[in-house]
Order: sequence, then C-alpha cells, then structure tokens
Amino acid sequence: MTRQQADLLIIGGGVGGVSAALAALRRGRSVIMTEQTAWLGGQLTSQLVPSDEHRRIEATGRNRSYAHFRDLVREHYRTYYPLTPAARADRHLNPGAAWVSPLSVEPKVIVAVIHDMLRPYEASGRLTLMLETTPVAVHADGDRITAVTVRDREGDSRELSAPFVLDATELGDLLDLGGVEYVTGRESQSETGEPGAPESGDPLDMQSVTWCFAVEHLAGQDHTIDRPDDYDEFREWRPPQLDGEKMLGFRRAAHDGSIARDYTLRVNDDDDPFAIDVDHRNMGEAPELWNYRRIAARRQFEDGAYDSDIVIVNWPMNDYVGGPLFGVDDADVHWGRSKALSRALLYWLQTEAPRSDGGTGWPGLRVAPQVTGTADGFAMMPYFRESRRIRAERTILEQDFDRDLRDGRGAERYPDTVGVGHYYWIDRHATTGGSSGGGGLPEPFEIPLGALLPQRVRNLLPAAKNIGTTHISNGSYRLQPVEWSIGEAVGALASYCLDHDIEPSTVRANARHLDDFQRDLERGGVQLRWDPALRW
Repeated sequence: MTRQQADLLIIGGGVGGVSAALAALRRGRSVIMTEQTAWLGGQLTSQLVPSDEHRRIEATGRNRSYAHFRDLVREHYRTYYPLTPAARADRHLNPGAAWVSPLSVEPKVIVAVIHDMLRPYEASGRLTLMLETTPVAVHADGDRITAVTVRDREGDSRELSAPFVLDATELGDLLDLGGVEYVTGRESQSETGEPGAPESGDPLDMQSVTWCFAVEHLAGQDHTIDRPDDYDEFREWRPPQLDGEKMLGFRRAAHDGSIARDYTLRVNDDDDPFAIDVDHRNMGEAPELWNYRRIAARRQFEDGAYDSDIVIVNWPMNDYVGGPLFGVDDADVHWGRSKALSRALLYWLQTEAPRSDGGTGWPGLRVAPQVTGTADGFAMMPYFRESRRIRAERTILEQDFDRDLRDGRGAERYPDTVGVGHYYWIDRHATTGGSSGGGGLPEPFEIPLGALLPQRVRNLLPAAKNIGTTHISNGSYRLQPVEWSIGEAVGALASYCLDHDIEPSTVRANARHLDDFQRDLERGGVQLRWDPALRW
C-alpha cells in the first residue's frame, strides 16, 4: 500500500476543508487534501447550494480570505462572461440575481476559483490533492489518530498520515471511523438546558436533506421526463411535518411555530435583477421560487447569451424527511428516496403544478447538466444540513445567541473566539423525527475555540458542520461563510501547534498561547468580534 505524509491531512474538500488548506498553506505547511466527489467546494458546488449569507456580508462579519474569495468569483464573471454594462459595473455583482444570496453563481465558477487559489501550492508541491477519494479506515494509538486509509475511484488504497488530521467531510465520517465521541440528531432539554429543546432527545431526528437539481425553461418545447414509477406515492405524500399539506404543493400551513406561506412560481419572469431584495426579513408570505436560488439571470448578460435563466431547485418541496441518510441500517434506501423525491418534483412541475393563469405544468422545464457536472442535471451529492458533531470542550447552545434569550445583550462574547458568523434565522428545517422545524432569531455570534476541540482525541479537529453545536445551534453555524471561518481557524490552529510543539487544547487553556494565536488569526485577516452595537 502506498503511504504518504504531510504536516496536515484534510479529509474532505468542502468549504471548510478548502479554507483550512489555504490557512495552513499560507503559513508554510504541507497539506494532503482528499475529496470524495469530483469537485471541491462541498455545499457550494457538488451540492448545488448558493451561499447563504447575512445582510452585512459585503462589509463585515466575514474573514478577509472569504471576502477575497467572493471578489475572485465576481472577477471571474467580469473577465470571462458577456455581462451587460450595468452588471459589469455593479460592485456587488450577483450573476443569478437570486434573493437567497447576494452572490448566487454557477458552481463551476466556484470550482474554477478554488482551484486557482490552490494552484500555486500544488505547483510548489506543498499541496497534494486527491479527488474522488473516500476514507475507509482510521488508525489510532490511544488518543491520537496515526493514519487514515483512503480509496480512490479505481479501488486503489493509500495510507495517509500527518501530525494533525482534519475531518472536513460532510457527515463527520472520521468521527465514526475513528471512534471519536460524537452526537447526532436532537438533544433533550435536560441535556443542554436549551429552552427550545424538547423533553426527549433522539439521535435519529435530523434535519431534512435536499437533493438539488438545476433547471431552465424553453417556452414552446416539451422536455417532460418519463413519469417516475414512484410518482403517485410522492404526489400523495403528506408527511406529518407538514400538518396535512402535500409535499408536492406550493402551500405550507402555519404550525409548530412556522409561518404560513403560499409560494409562487413565475417561470422566466422578466424581472429587474437590480430590484431583487436579498434581505430575507422581507420575503413575506408568498416567496417567489424562480428567483429564489437562481444562478444565472439572463438579464445580467448580453442578449442571446442565455436562452433561459438557470435555477437551482432547493425548495421546501424537495426537503426529504423520510429518514436519516446515516446512522441507520436503511440509510441507502433514504439516499435513493431523497433523489427520487426531487425527480418526482421535476415531473410534477412539468405536468401538474398549478400556474397563475389557471393551467398546469411547465413542460418546457428541462434539467441543466451543463452547470451541475453530472449527466442528469442533479447534484453530485444531497445537501446535508446536519452532520455528526464532536463532543467538544465547549458546546454552543441556543441561549448563547438567540435574540429572545439574550435580553438585549447581544450574543455571548467568548474569550476564546476564533471567528464570527451570522444569519437571518436559527434555521432548522423539518426533521426526520416529525418536527416542522423553525427556530429563533440569532444575534451576530462568535465561534469559540472550545467548540472546535474534541474532549478526548488530541490531534483530530473538525472543519465543517461537525463542531460542538447542538441540533438547535447548528441551524446557524452550518452555513457556508461560517464553515469557511471554522476551516480557517482549525487550519491556522494546526499550524500554530506545529510551530510551538503543543496540542490544541493547550492553546485554549494557556492565556499566553491563546492571546498569541488570536493575534496570529487577526494578522491573517480573521474577524474575531462584531461591533458590539450590532444586533440581529
């Protein structure tokens, strides 16, 4: 078996993995990074999820490296795409003119920019990148991870080792493989003390996953897919989480703390891209789905560049709540059914979805594989909102940052902060255990170092959604800019520990080291605190 070694081993090339690699590489370290799909970028690329960002993202509440990444994405469009003069001159260019995100773009652009950022380190030999490579075993000696065995798409195995190992996988795979203590699903109120937690916990009660797909619309054409064999089942599905509403329907009733909404769909509406309101607080009771997660708004480009807008379908109608995709014996069944739900949604949209003119269906809808990197126009991976989460030295709780529980004080100010984040909601979608989701309003929050440190294992660090959050607090800490900040913090932490020959827990426990490390982060452009006057 081939063996390779580096200063840092990162398993998972999602948002956090990429950010961690860049942080370590900038500090002179060598890195091996693996990714199980053909694309780096995780949520942003292989899962087809435009970045969920807070309303202040253009000015504050993000690291300098994340701001630079966003600038490079916009510059890619200005360099290579036939933008209109108005779009090209727009400082805050949003190619998709989506209201979900101030920067909604084609995933292939994200992939290109990430590789451009990493390319100098690959050229120098300090970064070894292994795509379509999956971890299959974790080797440990007591409280230390000694190596990770991975397997590539050809079936060949390699043993990879490093003084520090980062789990940047989408589901916390190394925690399971390595016997690292973790939690899943929902905790009970007695366990966390969270006012919003239920009386009983359930490790299998997890947020829904969504198998996203991309569509465009060509009027006058018929691209209706074959009727799926399971279409009738999904067409009539009324999961208890929806309080009697059909999954395949634009209506969502108010229940269990949620908001009643009648979603609208105006296919290729001739809307003004500069009139899109990206402030989620203004979405109202009839949110528009076509420009919700649009990644190419044809009016942002020269006439004829696009025959149609291109839209990512990541909507309430394909949030799969049928069962967990890990931690159960029938996980493979739910993987398949989550994609089958999305395929049924596509057919419903083409044939039976109600239109505002009284008709039904848009047969001109067709999948857009040219932007997804797949032959069928569906994402390479489902969009996961929850992962295995480490049992951490410090668990982030709802009462640390929920506006209604903070009594005007703002979020908890952690002495060991290593980054910041924010979002409009503590965003919990419907769950596999029957909850309709919903959550409070988060104050602008910090990321405590203690949430990135496992209680026992000494050289493994989480670099994605697998940090020390709860089922509730994960609803804000799972978003892409926060994951970027988590990755940068742990990449810098591993480098700092190598420089000083100490362990991560020592950095938190020793005031001198903590202060020194935080100064190192700030020199690198990491924002550690919010303006104390800012609130939700």
